[in-house]
Amino acid sequence: MKRVRFAPSPTGSLHVGNALSAVINRREGDWMLLRIDDTDPARNVAGGEEAILGDLEWLGISWDEGPVRQSDRQERYREAAEQLGGDRFGRITLLREDGTATYQLASVVDDIDFGITHVYRGNDHRPNEQLHRQLHEALGTRPPEYVHFGLILGEDGRKLSKRAAGSTIESLRELGIPAEAVWRYLEELGIPRHDVHYDFARIRRLSIEAIAAMSDEELAAVAGAPPSYVPALRGARDLNEVKEYARMLSSPEPVRVPATKTLERFKELADGDPRTVVRELKAVGGDLRALRLALTGRDRGPELAAILAALPKEEALRRVDHALQHTHA
Repeated sequence: MKRVRFAPSPTGSLHVGNALSAVINRREGDWMLLRIDDTDPARNVAGGEEAILGDLEWLGISWDEGPVRQSDRQERYREAAEQLGGDRFGRITLLREDGTATYQLASVVDDIDFGITHVYRGNDHRPNEQLHRQLHEALGTRPPEYVHFGLILGEDGRKLSKRAAGSTIESLRELGIPAEAVWRYLEELGIPRHDVHYDFARIRRLSIEAIAAMSDEELAAVAGAPPSYVPALRGARDLNEVKEYARMLSSPEPVRVPATKTLERFKELADGDPRTVVRELKAVGGDLRALRLALTGRDRGPELAAILAALPKEEALRRVDHALQHTHA
């Protein structure tokens, strides 16, 4: 059985690189420990652990044990340090002046105690491998198999900043990207042998696909809209846009619509199939933007035929009549 661990520090919402590590460990491991590496108080952020748990839940990543906090295991680390001969191991500090363990000692002791067989982590941890093997040897235990993978870098080839668009799970959620799209992007990366550039445009494309794959019931629930609106929500690029389209259909803003001929012609055609109506209005040089404005109060949004399909005919006519009265007033 492959026993793995995902061990983030509680520094706030997961960076996409950390999320990649979570996806890899969950996929590769038969059993996964969630460990919170909080040995460095200066880096810990209030609410950081809760943010991580929320991110993992949103992504649909489960774990079999944890969260185990290193801050709760200090006595065990001090025992291991005594076994190794004190506060130092060669040139490496094992215990700080206040008696708390450093990352190096805590990480190895945890891997021993929880029977971790495989460690999947980013290339930035590769320099730690030799030391961790030496610590295992000194403690008389067998080291796990270490697998290091490429990091997710920014477009400039440098470390991806948490301030960059979509670089954290929280920011992706706020941008309305469905969890399925984020998960698929990270899955597509596999276990990258080399560093990769963050492809936010790819996530955007996967977002469109994820929304297209949602059932009518799911989409209506996300939008907080009646099922009849679903045809007009299908073209949205993210969940924020889904909600915006629903608002547009349910509560149009009143605007002045000058092209009254198009609206009058629409009233004559309203009984027809939405696509036929749009085609016939185009054929006579109708101002389709004017009709869109009358129906939604916006000059952009879902396809006009989809709007007509979403709105009951009586409601569409009511809005057109209102626009005509508003225009003539």
